[in-house]
Amino acid sequence: MLHCTTLPRFKIQIQYDGSAYHGWQVQKSDRSIQEELENALSILTKGEKINVIGSGRTDSGVHALRQIAHFDWETDMATCDIIPALNGNLPEDIRINDCAVVSGVFHARFSAVKRQYVYHCRTDEYILDRNTIWQTGPLDLNRLNELADKIVGEHNFTSFSKFNPEIENRVCNIYLSEWSNESGIVNYRVAANRFLHHMVRYLVGTMVEVTRKKMTKLEFEEILNNPQENVQIYKAPAQGLFLEKVEYDGADIF
Repeated sequence: MLHCTTLPRFKIQIQYDGSAYHGWQVQKSDRSIQEELENALSILTKGEKINVIGSGRTDSGVHALRQIAHFDWETDMATCDIIPALNGNLPEDIRINDCAVVSGVFHARFSAVKRQYVYHCRTDEYILDRNTIWQTGPLDLNRLNELADKIVGEHNFTSFSKFNPEIENRVCNIYLSEWSNESGIVNYRVAANRFLHHMVRYLVGTMVEVTRKKMTKLEFEEILNNPQENVQIYKAPAQGLFLEKVEYDGADIF
């Protein structure tokens, strides 16, 4: 349920390299993106605790090109001043790219209508971007897209997620699922109304393993069409995954 705030609400667009972080959400002992943002805000507020709400919780080691978050703050600072003020107190691997005042009913997570991820793979042995890519070796793009086509539409993704008994609804509506070769980088893009925990990594890892003949296409379709809990499938490493964009009211403009 969305509640309207009486404080000014700010929407921010964030880019981060998740290599050094234990995901988005605040942790007891490990670094997180959310904690770094809240610490930076507390410097501006002179110690006042402000909660930063993200559009979703990226996992440990996962990156974001355009994560969206919001926070409530009574301030006279202009948005054009908030951006450099926050960036000046953030680590170099986290950057605020945009900031806007929004309606008090806007919610970074619950107002989102679509989220899109991209997963980067390399088929050669170039190592300098190894923290942001999965070096898979040769890939069969045609076969990968045959599998990706099967994912489009509404499916129960229990088989392709970390099982959580507290999650009752495991149906996601997939709007885009495709592989492409862009300047030698093989990318998988997937867009949906929602994602389950580790879902994209399980989809990528399993599709790649089908092309390696460790699973058949029929077996892939079987676990997609007949959801199973804790099925033994393949999960791609975290470093190749990026949250690419989040859409609100059918638009991805900030």
